[in-house]
Amino acid sequence: MAKADYYDQLGVDRSASAAELKSAYRKLAKKYHPDVNPGDAAAEQKFKDVSEAYEVLKDDQSRAAYDQFGHAAFEQGGGFGGQGGFGGAGGFSGFGDIGDIFEEFFGGAGRAGRGGQRQARRGDDLRTEVDITLQEAYDGTERQVHLTRAAACGACNGSGAKPGSQPSTCPTCQGHGKVRAQQGFFTIERPCHGCQGSGQIIADPCGDCRGGGQTRESRNLSVAIPAGVEDGTRIRLSGEGNAGPNGAAYGDLYVFVNIAPHGILRRDGADLFCAMPVSFDIAVRGGSVNVPVMAGKTVKLSIPAGARSGQQFRLRGKGMPVLRARKFGDLYVQIEVETPTGLTREQGKLFEAFAESLDGGNYPDMAEFNARAKKANAKQ
Repeated sequence: MAKADYYDQLGVDRSASAAELKSAYRKLAKKYHPDVNPGDAAAEQKFKDVSEAYEVLKDDQSRAAYDQFGHAAFEQGGGFGGQGGFGGAGGFSGFGDIGDIFEEFFGGAGRAGRGGQRQARRGDDLRTEVDITLQEAYDGTERQVHLTRAAACGACNGSGAKPGSQPSTCPTCQGHGKVRAQQGFFTIERPCHGCQGSGQIIADPCGDCRGGGQTRESRNLSVAIPAGVEDGTRIRLSGEGNAGPNGAAYGDLYVFVNIAPHGILRRDGADLFCAMPVSFDIAVRGGSVNVPVMAGKTVKLSIPAGARSGQQFRLRGKGMPVLRARKFGDLYVQIEVETPTGLTREQGKLFEAFAESLDGGNYPDMAEFNARAKKANAKQ
């Protein structure tokens, strides 16, 4: 498949100024950044595409090469950027000062700080799941979760250096964590081999964590699950994820809530639905039935005379609580008229006498169907 035009990727004209290029890239990078779209592969690919396009077009020399030769300027053997073309064999690896834009959007995690030192990124997020019932989702509840996570070493406070000593700045990258190499007129940025990208050298490692700065710890946490929570809801516990490298901040723990199916109630948002059988005599004469709701309670529903199967009734405010709001959804009851079975001989005779007392006026749907059928046959 042909590679998309870099200008089209950024949504700008070929005559766009450097400021227009940067503005277009900033909007797209913020929209498609993986931190904003976790788990979205399409957004991640779009983010990579616009980043690649901006990296080429922001530089006057590479932009001129692209304007003249297109993508061929950066492909293997294209004569630009040395062996492997731009960023290696057909790939894209350099971001240059794009990090300045990320720093504005996302706090500069993992980028060089103002003093030229690399800022350690926060720890990884963790996830777990809890199972609750629909009744617990109605009332709100708590769950205990157990997790094992990476924690900052208590002896060295996560630095990895022996207590009383400090890590030193990596002399290879000067604390940036990355080094740059020139390929043709392109600058490629890679993790520093001297410090493995940390920006620091630990000459005297901590004996407890062996210089890693982290240990494993087990934690038991109480998770408050609010009333009205829906299946798949994600609850965030700030700072309960893994510790960041070199004493950086902890990530977060995300607790996903799974709600078990209910025996007779089906949920859609804050509304509940119930399919309920109703006896033949109540459907014919009218009456009332007790509809089961939450907490083992029932609510009375009046059925009018002549009710039919599939007819739906609405009970206002008898559904689920709305999350973080002082209101409730509704309960919709769909009745299914049940035909009596296992009649005795005497019951059969009574029903026969009853049936003989009825006429077409008692069965309007049947009368209408027969009329339409007769009309349709007459046209043939």
